[in-house]
Amino acid sequence: MGRFVLALCAAVASSTTTVADTPLEQMKLQTYRGQDWSLAEAADKELVVLAFLGTECPLAKLYGPRLQDLHQEFGEKVAFVGVNSNKQDSVTEIGFYVEAAGIRFPVLKDVGNRLADRLEAERTPEVIVLDTAQNVVYRGRIDDQYAPGLSASTFRRRDLAEALAERLSGKSVSVPTTKAVGCYIGRLKKSKPLGEITYTKHIAPIINANCLECHRSGQIAPFSLASYEDIQGWEETILEVIDQGRMPPWYADPQHGTFSNDARLSDTDKRLLQTWVSNGMPKGDPADLPTPPQFADGWRLEGREEDIDVIHVYKSDEDAFEVPAEGIVDYQYFEVDPGWTEDKYVVAAEARPDNTSVVHHIIAYIIEPGDKKRRRRRMLVGYAPGSLPQVLDEGTAIRVKAGSKLLFEMHYTPNGSPQKDRSYIGLKYTDKKNVKKTLNGWAVANTEFTIPAGEANYRVPEAITVPVDQMLLELTPHMHLRGKAFQYTLIRTDGTKETLLNVPNYDFNWQLSYKLAEPILLKKGDRILCEAWYDNSRGNRALADLNKEIPTDEQASHELPVSWGDQSFQEMMIGFLTTVDP
Repeated sequence: MGRFVLALCAAVASSTTTVADTPLEQMKLQTYRGQDWSLAEAADKELVVLAFLGTECPLAKLYGPRLQDLHQEFGEKVAFVGVNSNKQDSVTEIGFYVEAAGIRFPVLKDVGNRLADRLEAERTPEVIVLDTAQNVVYRGRIDDQYAPGLSASTFRRRDLAEALAERLSGKSVSVPTTKAVGCYIGRLKKSKPLGEITYTKHIAPIINANCLECHRSGQIAPFSLASYEDIQGWEETILEVIDQGRMPPWYADPQHGTFSNDARLSDTDKRLLQTWVSNGMPKGDPADLPTPPQFADGWRLEGREEDIDVIHVYKSDEDAFEVPAEGIVDYQYFEVDPGWTEDKYVVAAEARPDNTSVVHHIIAYIIEPGDKKRRRRRMLVGYAPGSLPQVLDEGTAIRVKAGSKLLFEMHYTPNGSPQKDRSYIGLKYTDKKNVKKTLNGWAVANTEFTIPAGEANYRVPEAITVPVDQMLLELTPHMHLRGKAFQYTLIRTDGTKETLLNVPNYDFNWQLSYKLAEPILLKKGDRILCEAWYDNSRGNRALADLNKEIPTDEQASHELPVSWGDQSFQEMMIGFLTTVDP
């Protein structure tokens, strides 16, 4: 790999800062392929865009094609140059990234992150625009369509394009600085690693237990954490997402309920990670390295594969769902008739994504005969990153009535290149004579609400009375993009109340189920109250992606009342419950 030979002076984010005293044409650089590339080639351009990129950062993947589009739009007067400063990205990986994104402008390997340091670039993607006098005239994001955990169907402002257009027309840039969002640039460490906390002894066990289910090759997480080398360059991003509570995804208020699938890191684990990174990430003794967890490549259901009834969402490979390279994909709903002419007793179920890189979650609902509006749906099985198959205790089964159909809810997340998916579920049955208890799915649903336009904290309640004694096992709140908070309350016949689950910051992107550590006995006559809160105001950033879907061109989504419906621009209020006969 070649090295930059740059005579750069320190720069700050200012429209008047001189980046270098050396003329652009005298700077000597190399592309990721080792080819000489001189900035003198941009001498006939009015502006230069330096775009800092990373091969595995999900936002950099989404914005790679966008930068190529901007290159085509402004290329006559503007030179676009990609810069990869990540210590973890090899030239081979950069090549794959460039090809997948369709980039046709030069992409440079910033060995030792010298250019990123001099220009104080922090994120991927982040763009810095220079004029012919080598002044920084714009720095920040490309546009506001994507952010961590947020994808809109379009942008509200094309920040980079606006800056280029203004400057090319002889105007000053009206918004010269915006906040770049994305992954931290993976920088070289300036000091030697030290301290007793090591990767092999302390950090690998945390990663194995909490991250590897998703952060390994072929899974939906954007990068692998399967080895010490894999973690290099991601340490600052890891600390950030943990500090912000984005990872691992878990939204239950710890003051209420104890759950067996609680994904939160302990305070001790957080401190170990923080200290380890601060100490320079010492590797440690290879003898301390724990045995990595093993993950099944095929079905996780035990027993013979021929005993699994496989039901595909799509009939054939030709019908596979096409996931676009970017934008948002609204929830997809597919009704499938398995042809059940007799009652089925399900003892095990597993939902499996065909393309794990874009399938965020799957929920298969049972739609019983006569439920034409599909409002009495109950969950059969679901998939989300890290989820396990549903395997019932011996003698317990889910009864599915003859003539029932399945409704598949599919959530896809584009990853920067076009993809296809043909997901499916697998079910195992038993004879009725073997069933002593039934696993039951209830839905506490309010389908008659209307959320007023502009309301930022609208409450929708619904309750059911427990008809027979049951053991409560699992709780799953379900709302759409306006969903803000959700709470389950158990009200006993004597009037005493207990908060079973409180989700104060609901996230539509993560349809999580909360499994009780110990089942709770629900007595006949008890009530389960579900309360949902919605934000239908301008302050809800997630609503920006709905404006193209609403049935009028005159109003934005937050200026319309909203009622029940399957699509994301509509809303739902369902508190799913899973119980079993006592």
